[in-house]
Amino acid sequence: MNGEFPVRFSPHNAKLSRRRFLKLTAAGLVAVPAARVAMAQNAEKVDVNSDAAKALDYHDDASKVTNPKRKKDQFCHNCQFYQGKPADASAPCTVFGGKQVANKGWCATWTAKT
Repeated sequence: MNGEFPVRFSPHNAKLSRRRFLKLTAAGLVAVPAARVAMAQNAEKVDVNSDAAKALDYHDDASKVTNPKRKKDQFCHNCQFYQGKPADASAPCTVFGGKQVANKGWCATWTAKT
């Protein structure tokens, strides 16, 4: 031999490659949601003093809201824009560009989950 590694294609090699591809694809599909959760947990929290928060009357404690639009059962955790579970202390909000909002918070864009 002249130092080259002979590569031979056979149906058996193709099956192994296909099997490896499927295993890697499955592993990737499992890893993506885990990465999203990790990124969401490290996301920046909404600053209640920011211009966006003030414009939308965001409060991280809904009991302090004086806006007459807010009903007593309206919280971030039951809003359609809240991207977490109701039991999560905070979660990303699509209104605030994925920044974390408190589950007991409220803002003027509150919309019931459907």
